Amino acid sequence: MMDWWMLLKAFAVGGAICTVGQVLIDLTKLTPARILVTYVTLGVALTAIGVYEPLIEWAGAGACVPLTGFGYALAKGVEEGVTKQGWLGIFTGGITGTAGGIAAAITLSLVCALCSKSADKS
Repeated sequence: MMDWWMLLKAFAVGGAICTVGQVLIDLTKLTPARILVTYVTLGVALTAIGVYEPLIEWAGAGACVPLTGFGYALAKGVEEGVTKQGWLGIFTGGITGTAGGIAAAITLSLVCALCSKSADKS
């Protein structure tokens, strides 16, 4: 049976994160790229101080899927890399922790590019 309460929590948290991003786009002069970097950095910082993991446990995909979740995955990858490889894990852990998401993004981007028709923008 489907857990409707978990779906509601995921929708509320994910929606709130995305709403904040939209408000930042609408009311500030921040570019989407700067908001993206801010979200990823915020995910790393909140993970470092121990706040983001309880949110992920509570909201599930609502906290994992947005860009802050990518920052969380980077931070957890670095943490695991340092545990296994020492200081070298600082450089390799984040890539290892996010390799699946990066590979999926590249693969789906390629598929979309192959299925789309390019056109002159002028």
